[in-house]
Amino acid sequence: MKVTASLCLLCPAAALAFTPPAARGGASRCAQDVRKIPPSALCLSAEPAAAESTSTDSGDLNASLEIPLTYSEMISQASQCMSDAYAQGIDRQIVRILLPRDAANDQLGQYDEADAEISNRAKSQDMKLVPTDESWQGGIMQLYRAASPTTKDILRQLSPTTKATGVPPTIVEDRSIDDSGVDGVGLLYTQSGGGEVATTIEEKGGFGFFGESVKLPTLAETDLCAFVQPSQEVVDVIDDLSSKSASAKPLIALLNPQWRNVDDALDSASKSGGVVGAFASFLGGKGSVLRRLDELGYRPTYTLEGYVCKGGNIRMVKRFDSDWIVFAENDSGDAFVRVGSMGDRRPSYQDVEKMLDDKGVGYKYARDLGMAPKL
Repeated sequence: MKVTASLCLLCPAAALAFTPPAARGGASRCAQDVRKIPPSALCLSAEPAAAESTSTDSGDLNASLEIPLTYSEMISQASQCMSDAYAQGIDRQIVRILLPRDAANDQLGQYDEADAEISNRAKSQDMKLVPTDESWQGGIMQLYRAASPTTKDILRQLSPTTKATGVPPTIVEDRSIDDSGVDGVGLLYTQSGGGEVATTIEEKGGFGFFGESVKLPTLAETDLCAFVQPSQEVVDVIDDLSSKSASAKPLIALLNPQWRNVDDALDSASKSGGVVGAFASFLGGKGSVLRRLDELGYRPTYTLEGYVCKGGNIRMVKRFDSDWIVFAENDSGDAFVRVGSMGDRRPSYQDVEKMLDDKGVGYKYARDLGMAPKL
């Protein structure tokens, strides 16, 4: 299975609907742990989607978007967005989020980094939310150890079992789609509808180097499923499960795909047709994979990502029904300041740099030395 440098930069009709949360607005500062959110707050409903529109005005929605500061806030915001998208008929979703990381990860001289303690409510609020970049010294498997429990918390919050019984559903984690066992790919799903696991691809010879069959679940309409950090090599499995579940229309999400959210030369070439595009896809370009996912109905619904610009932390957030909103971390490190927005096109590094310049935001070192105004 191909392993490229982009693996560390991982980081959708309506027959069902999610029950709207008691309080709308994904930017609310929810200080409680995700496990303490009331069961009725956000769950899959067996009732058809309401005919009337409940979507917020686009301008109000953009104004309400904020960067989550805690793990619980991020889970709540991502789940809310996935719920809203599903209610509008998007049952195949692509989701990109930050991942929880131990607060001591940036200490100099520390070579052994502990995994984030998501299960500990007190410590979970102290964790940092970090982009899926090359700073993760444990690589793709360290990212998976953070992404898997995070995905489980999102599925628990969305599950109808939580609302109906007050008890979170059993979530099955299947790592058999990861041929090598070290590529950081997994399949998580609930079986609240009484579905069964069935091998459906034996006639294709199976997947993987040894022709082993991958056992795919039979998903009922109230089940939830997420491919965690899927790579380009598992698109056949995604296609098979998505096609098999087309009639039931369960929510299937791709969380933090391993292909980048921006294009390099090979990606751009692979999006063209003909021999050049096919050859570029063969060499690892993501164009053919994106075309297949688009044909299957996969749509980006929630994106929360970030990087460093002018020495400071930048965070960008976008819902399926909002613009891109760009924030810069203040000098105290305890909040993010809105610096600009852009429509459907993802802001480039140069776009973000211009937003900062237009707002008079100087380089981080200059602000630290008193040579530029504080942010």
